[in-house]
Amino acid sequence: MKRQIGALAFIFVCTSLAWMVLGGVTSARTQSQDQKLRENVGQLWGTIQKQHVPRVYYQKKVNKKVVTFRDDKRIVETVTETENHPLDVESSDISVRLQLEHRKKGLLWYPTYTVDFHGIYRILNTTSAFHSAYFEYTFPAADGVYDNFALLLDGEKVKQLRPSAGNVVQRFDLGPREAKEVVIDYRSQGMDEWWYVFGNGVSHIRNFKLTMVTDFDKIDFPENGISPTGKAKLGQGWELSWDYDDLISGIQVGMLMPQKVNPGPFVSRVTFYAPISLFLFLFLLFIITSLHEKKIHPMNFFFVSAAYFSFHLLLAYLADLTDVHLALIVSSAVSIFLVISYMRLVVGTRFALVETGLSQFVYLVLFSCSFFLHGYTGLAITVLCILTLFIIMQLTGRVDWSKQFAE
Repeated sequence: MKRQIGALAFIFVCTSLAWMVLGGVTSARTQSQDQKLRENVGQLWGTIQKQHVPRVYYQKKVNKKVVTFRDDKRIVETVTETENHPLDVESSDISVRLQLEHRKKGLLWYPTYTVDFHGIYRILNTTSAFHSAYFEYTFPAADGVYDNFALLLDGEKVKQLRPSAGNVVQRFDLGPREAKEVVIDYRSQGMDEWWYVFGNGVSHIRNFKLTMVTDFDKIDFPENGISPTGKAKLGQGWELSWDYDDLISGIQVGMLMPQKVNPGPFVSRVTFYAPISLFLFLFLLFIITSLHEKKIHPMNFFFVSAAYFSFHLLLAYLADLTDVHLALIVSSAVSIFLVISYMRLVVGTRFALVETGLSQFVYLVLFSCSFFLHGYTGLAITVLCILTLFIIMQLTGRVDWSKQFAE
């Protein structure tokens, strides 16, 4: 038995090294592809969008004295400078609709989306003087695409828009204590995240309302993102609202797009953890065959381990071409077929189907499926290890180990 255990340990180590190589190759493929593919998807569909609060201001020319020195002479000159003075955005009423569409490139899924934006801004001149005001709108992404973009001033669409350096600046007149309404409307597309940014640092926002409607159920808010003040289930998605009368905040409104299971990272994790799976499988199989007095040579365990490895090898390259769930099913079926068809020749059909096949299903298929349980994978593997230990302790409680190792 000592020789057999030593041979099994050698087979296990060699198979584990093969898994480490396969996992490393898969991880390297994923990382090398990600930067290039993400850039390609971004060019086709768009990148992270950050919609900033518009800037509203009026300009005032002031004369300033500037002192310079020429040939040791002090010269005082008067220059005219233009200063920007901010005007209040008295209220903001914003509607956002996000529609999710995942796109697959190589071993990765990218969460792209379309966004319909409708913002109503009420601009108030709090001074007692007439001003020529400027409404400066910044596009959420300088290289984005904006379909049916419209800027309306008091209900009238501005026809001559001249975007420059990612901005649109519209001039309009404001009388003393006068308020006007500016509307921004467009349809665009992006990837990963959508933000509404109040400003850099801590900002003061009054009469702010943002309503966001999603067509996806899994909503998540990024770091430095403020939670909604209200939410309601709406079909397959949500209606979220941020409603504030007087807000001072250094965090923004944001939404993370739901991520699909990415084949590359999923396969890498399953492969790197495969030695645990194989150890439990071989350990249980060794104990069961010993109790049933089935004579299995280490070469038989070598072929079983090779068939076990074939699951991860096939999964690594099949997931690149098809859905990861389908790739998992096909790879599982191939590996289990290899093991059962081989073990029926070694220990008989019943033992191959029941003890071997059932064990492989648990320790290969269910073990791999646990990686779909985000946040619970470690717990699932721990429970499986404890159950395996319990089963083996019950099966071997009456075994005379001194006699077994003496053979």
